[in-house]
Formats: sequence, structure tokens, C-alpha cells
Amino acid sequence: MEVNQAEVVLCEFYFSDLRQNKLRPVVIFKNNLPFNDFVGMPVSSKVDRLNEDEILIAQSDFLVGQLPKRSKVMVRKTFVISKQVVVKKYGSLSEDCFCRLHQAFCRYFGCL
Repeated sequence: MEVNQAEVVLCEFYFSDLRQNKLRPVVIFKNNLPFNDFVGMPVSSKVDRLNEDEILIAQSDFLVGQLPKRSKVMVRKTFVISKQVVVKKYGSLSEDCFCRLHQAFCRYFGCL
């Protein structure tokens, strides 16, 4: 499935035994990697406590679409994901929200 930066997608991740899997939402952070991969930031609906690297996203942060619940993006858990595990798209974040995520990434990882 083709994906774009700032989209929120649902991905299917398998456990190491390859028998069980979980579906998890992810924000597309960077979509220009080789080998059909992208850099993603995991999303969680457990928003009762926020760490300094976690950013809340609400319905108002979407240009199009939405998530089922109020959620947070966990910047510290950014990782590379194959486009082959994308199951569906939830929507696209606004430029302002994506800019907040990018700034949080740079604060956490020390971008120049």
C-alpha cells in the first residue's frame, strides 16, 4: 500500500513466533526509505500518563479521517517499518500537528 508522510495507518506486527500478531496504529514520519520501508512512530490510546516525548493527538489534529480514541504518539519508539504490513489508513494529520511531532523528535534525538 502506498503511504505518505503525516498519515496515520494501521499495521500488522507479528510476534517472534510468527503465529500471533497485533494490529497497531502508526504515524508515517518519513517515507523516502529504500526497500519499500518507512519511518514510523507508534500510537497508543493509553493517555492517562504522558512522558516528555509523547504528543497527544485528537480529532482536531486530523485533516482527513480520525482515530477511534484520543491517542498519543510515542516519539522515543520511532522505528523502520515495511509498507507490506500496512492494513489500512486512518487519515492524515494537519501540518501543524506534524510539525509538533517533528519538533518533539528533534528535541528527543538531538537534531541539529
